[in-house]
Amino acid sequence: MISRLRLTFRQLGPLDGCWYLLAVLLARASRGRVVLYKYRLMAQPVHPRPLGGGRGRSIDVRSAGPELAEAPHGRPPSVIRHRFAQGAHCLAAWRGGAMAGFLWYCPGPWTEDEVRARYVPATPAAVWDFDVAVFGGHQLGFTFVRLWEEAYRRWHAHGVRWTMSRISAFNPGSRASHGRLGAIKLGSAVFLRCGRWQWTVATLPPFLHLSRREDSMPQFRLAPPPFLSDQP
Repeated sequence: MISRLRLTFRQLGPLDGCWYLLAVLLARASRGRVVLYKYRLMAQPVHPRPLGGGRGRSIDVRSAGPELAEAPHGRPPSVIRHRFAQGAHCLAAWRGGAMAGFLWYCPGPWTEDEVRARYVPATPAAVWDFDVAVFGGHQLGFTFVRLWEEAYRRWHAHGVRWTMSRISAFNPGSRASHGRLGAIKLGSAVFLRCGRWQWTVATLPPFLHLSRREDSMPQFRLAPPPFLSDQP
């Protein structure tokens, strides 16, 4: 137990390690009724150059439509349909006739499906990306790289220079992969949910929010870092 805690704090740092410990304690004490999330809100530059040095070309990445709802990916069909209804796009990677992974993005505002929150890219030169996943035995190959290469290629061709996202502050793997892609932290937000109630504390406007209705949520307007706004 002690060694696990040490590893957690080493991976997450002291502050996020404390938030993670609090999240675990609240969930256990409430038998899952109280859930705490902490997100990092990120801005990632869009690069047109290849990421994998030309490797992984046998992986076919193409747009997927509503028929994806019936594919084996672990997401409920209702979630997939709701994403398309919001205007989201999906890039799916295929290898040997099997779906190896996917990447979702939305060119406009996006309403979160884990907590009540809405994210708004502050410039038309930015999109919102989410749920980048690689499935099964494809995790050691170039599926992840090919998804990002194709996304970057399409976005850059349409004048998109940044992609915004949120990642869990409690996921060291996601934090590391976004760091390798050059993502920059814009701020963070903590959501505490208990039944219909939700409390939000963030380092970005609106900073504080309290709600108990499904249509009441904080809206985060996300802009690229000003010192890099003209890059790349």
